[in-house]
Amino acid sequence: MNILVTGANGQLGREMRLVSRDSQDRYIFTDVTELEGHATTLLDITDLDAVRDAVEANDVRVIVNCAAYTNVDKAETDQELCERLNAKAPENLALAMKEVGGLLIHISTDYVFGGDPYNTPCKEDQRGTPTGVYGMTKLRGEQNIQATGVDHLIFRTAWLYSEFGKNFLKTMLNLTATKPQLKVVFDQVGTPTYALDLALAIKVAIEDYKQQADAAPSQPYPKTGIYHFSNEGVCSWFDFTKMIAQYAGNGACDIQPCHSNEFPSPVRRPAYSVLDKTKVKNTFGIRIPYWTDSLQTCMNNLKQTQI
Repeated sequence: MNILVTGANGQLGREMRLVSRDSQDRYIFTDVTELEGHATTLLDITDLDAVRDAVEANDVRVIVNCAAYTNVDKAETDQELCERLNAKAPENLALAMKEVGGLLIHISTDYVFGGDPYNTPCKEDQRGTPTGVYGMTKLRGEQNIQATGVDHLIFRTAWLYSEFGKNFLKTMLNLTATKPQLKVVFDQVGTPTYALDLALAIKVAIEDYKQQADAAPSQPYPKTGIYHFSNEGVCSWFDFTKMIAQYAGNGACDIQPCHSNEFPSPVRRPAYSVLDKTKVKNTFGIRIPYWTDSLQTCMNNLKQTQI
């Protein structure tokens, strides 16, 4: 089966490159820029005709959309581009896959929540209450996909990090190694997610889709819908940082908890965005690692890439 991955040079896209290495399927990795040492097909997913041409030329049956506008603060003043990448582009991908009877796997976010107070893990059917442009456009992207009627899997995730690119883990590794003291917010609670774990879950979903397509090629994919995926467990950004420093041996840095209002932002971030993962575990039979175990794995992998 031919599988097209968008945003292939980002955190999740890089992990998709890794997990595809032992696959019998043909993966086409696309982005808007090239990545040295990695084959990349240039594709602008905001251009519907370009998406259709790529799907037709490569006989694509599955698209994994890892591309997004993710700068939460900048999105407030860059609304047009954010809308194009997070809402319109997913619709383009959905339309292209609907036309060929394929599957769209789309990555969404915990930022579709946050406007209402709650303290229990968010379920897939919970009403979206985004508090900023980023969350609003990601929610519209989900809705645009659903409106096309395409077979789809929407994976909402949270606090994504990896050994690739810029992310919270790598920032805190540097700060805890170089600063004598650090303040980190403790009043925002969620779950860190290692991008490799999400990539592996996507691979499981692709295999499931292939089996369903082989068994009933003319039937709609019965597992179409929204799913939540993050690592297991709950922590604050403060707790996350403490564990990063502990694993890295950066004990000289005095890490102190603080409130969110000590770091002014144009966006009110979700205070509690823990995702309930019951549905994805039951549907695809996957076992999700605890967040500290995955953090240690990622940090070990990061060391290997630096050798």
